[in-house]
Amino acid sequence: MKANDIRRGVVIMYNNIPYRVMDFHHHTPGNLRAKVQTKLRNLLNGSQTEVRFSSTEDVPEADVSTASATYLYADVNGYHFMYSESYEEVTLSDELLGDGKYFLQDQMAVQVTIYNGNPIGVELPQTVVLTVAETEPELRGATASNSPKPAKTDTGLTVSVPAFVKVGDKIVVNTTESKYLSRADNS
Repeated sequence: MKANDIRRGVVIMYNNIPYRVMDFHHHTPGNLRAKVQTKLRNLLNGSQTEVRFSSTEDVPEADVSTASATYLYADVNGYHFMYSESYEEVTLSDELLGDGKYFLQDQMAVQVTIYNGNPIGVELPQTVVLTVAETEPELRGATASNSPKPAKTDTGLTVSVPAFVKVGDKIVVNTTESKYLSRADNS
C-alpha cells in the first residue's frame, strides 16, 4: 500500500518487523512533497517510534491475522486468554501487552493479533469502563474551574479527570489514547 493510505490500527512491516500504526498525520508543506508522519508500536517488543514516509512510498502490510479471544486472568507467567473458536489458552507477556494491560477486565472480548503463528498482541475495544480507585477529594466550587486532576483506576491506570470525579465513579476511557472521555451511566 502507499504511505498515503496508512490509517490508525493498520499493521505494517518496517525494517522487517511488524508495527501497528498508533497515529498518523498527512503533512503537505506548501509546494514541497507530501509526507506522512506516523507513530508506530513494535508488536514484538512493545517499543514505540516515529517514522516519516513520503506519501508515494510503498509500505508493505504485515501478514498478520487475528483471532477472537476472551481475557481470563493474569499471574506471574503473564496474561491468559482463551480463543473463542478452539478454546485453546494462550499467554501474552507484559511487554507484548504494553499499556493494554491497564484496560483488561475479566471476560473481556478481544482480538489476539497473530504473526508467524505466535500471538504478539491484542486489539482492545475502542473504549472501556473503569472504576476510580484513588483521586483527590472534590473541592467545593470546583465546577467553575476546568483544571483536571489525576485519578488511578482499579486496573492501575492513571488518567486526568475533571475535578468533579470522585472515588468509586465509573468512567469511560479511550483505549488508544488513555484519555478520560466521560462518566459512565450508573444504570
